[in-house]
Amino acid sequence: MTTTIQPGTRFPALTIKEATAEGAKEVDLAALLAGKKAVIFSVPGAFTPTCSKQHLPGFVARREELAAKGVEVVACLSVNDPHVMRAWGEAHDALGKIVMLADGNATVTKALGIDQDFSAGLMGIRGKRAAITIEDGVVTHVDIEESPGKVDVSGADACLARF
Repeated sequence: MTTTIQPGTRFPALTIKEATAEGAKEVDLAALLAGKKAVIFSVPGAFTPTCSKQHLPGFVARREELAAKGVEVVACLSVNDPHVMRAWGEAHDALGKIVMLADGNATVTKALGIDQDFSAGLMGIRGKRAAITIEDGVVTHVDIEESPGKVDVSGADACLARF
């Protein structure tokens, strides 16, 4: 699959919303990633079956193991508004563990080149299911699922195996 983001490129320095327990706040992605090892996983949508049964829960469950491998930031990127991302984070006990990035206009998703058109299913533009590893703002690894219903290369287990 062709994407704009590749190993060796800098993660886009954009500002979007982060869903927190206190509400939505602006997050500067360059500042969030500066000097840190991070994993950002992209999902097609909050509250969708695979995202809610496997993808997000896997990262919540394995968060401490990722931290033990030096991963300081684990973030979930989805083309949803911050209110939906907050409710989804609350439903999975992810707030405070996973940075819930609300990419409502798909700005980051498009900059990464992982956008896909789900208009035929009345879902509009969404992100591909993916995992991106970043060190000090530079992408070191990109894995994109061949099928949006699979969590083979982009889940927490696959990320842990890379470290």
